[in-house]
Amino acid sequence: MHIAIVTAGGAGMFCGSCMHDNTWARALQAREAEVSLIPTYTPIRVDEQNLSEHSVFLGGINVYLEHRLRVWQTIPRVLTRWLDRPWVINLATRIGVSNDAGQLGALTLAMLSGEAGPQRREVDELAQHLTQGLKPDVICFSNILLVGAVRRLRERFAGPLYCVLQGDDVFLEDLSEPYQSQALAMIRERSADFDGFIVHSVYYRDFMSTYLGLPIEKFHIIPLGIDMSGHDGQPRSEANDDITIGYFARICEAKGLRQLFEAFKIVHRDIPTARLRVGGYLSKQDTPYYQGIARDARTLGDAFEYVGSPDTHAAKVNFLKSLDVLSVPTVYHEPKGLYVLEAWANGVPVVQPRHGSFPEMIEATGGGLLVEADSADELARGLKELITDGAQRYQLAQNGHAGVRRHYDSIKMADATLDIFRSALG
Repeated sequence: MHIAIVTAGGAGMFCGSCMHDNTWARALQAREAEVSLIPTYTPIRVDEQNLSEHSVFLGGINVYLEHRLRVWQTIPRVLTRWLDRPWVINLATRIGVSNDAGQLGALTLAMLSGEAGPQRREVDELAQHLTQGLKPDVICFSNILLVGAVRRLRERFAGPLYCVLQGDDVFLEDLSEPYQSQALAMIRERSADFDGFIVHSVYYRDFMSTYLGLPIEKFHIIPLGIDMSGHDGQPRSEANDDITIGYFARICEAKGLRQLFEAFKIVHRDIPTARLRVGGYLSKQDTPYYQGIARDARTLGDAFEYVGSPDTHAAKVNFLKSLDVLSVPTVYHEPKGLYVLEAWANGVPVVQPRHGSFPEMIEATGGGLLVEADSADELARGLKELITDGAQRYQLAQNGHAGVRRHYDSIKMADATLDIFRSALG
């Protein structure tokens, strides 16, 4: 079986969806499927072997210029295609590119217009590459915001078309009006071109079925998965007195670093030996947000530390192995939570808000505590419970370490995917 996965780059940052798609592709290859991973907008950035194709379709620079300058749509593609080269796009992202939904409403509508929009030439190129070049058995898009390209593709491709939903609503909810309502209406209309949708939790299946106005029968749940190789951390001794709480995700308001910091101040007041270590990608647009936290953290001295964004798999694992507890108290309802799986894979228990996919994940493994969301006091209570009860902390660490391997290995994700695609192919 040949599977084409159309993914979307994260504008130079380590993106959870990119990481997911790359790991998914590798696991499918391990199950002897042929996989083509096609990047759009920007090259993907991962901390493991990058399986994506070198060419970028719907390159972000040309997409933007065609949206802003009508004349750019008339320039022969032979003269503009060089702007789709990965090194050019990477240079542009280093100079500064915003992926803030609040600033991208009009461009989002243009992209969703697909064959009828300003990027129609790029849409045709992607469809031609997939149907005449790769000729896969199944095509799967990695997010619903790429749906503008599907109508042209459906005209040329008779095989199954799927879409993985990985937090698309988070971007859409950040759009200002009237862009948000218009984008959602366009997505609901065009989503009928997909044969099915893949999600990683019951919560997200039920939510997105209602959100997109699609029958629940079109949704398929497969387990979220990570590659366990290289994750060699073990549950730490219950006798450890100097407890390190960790945060590992993108540094931004949505991921909840401020919420964790406010809870940590309560913890540190009662347990002065506790420390908070923070790791994750920090963009230029989110730097003011982090700087506000850093200013407030000066009174904590070396109890607060930001280590930057680990740029290799080994560096990420070493960071996780330095932690006793991990918490990423997202403001939004998380549909995935790869950082939770990575923490468990290295023997680190978690304290997470009781929403999104977290209750299902913790019920499956027993690897952490759930607390009420949007309450620094409640989060602090959960953290202090694990800090002061070493036996419970160690037991939850063991549960997570074993449970993530039992339920969330990437090979299980690949096997469940192949079952769906085989059924679709008859």
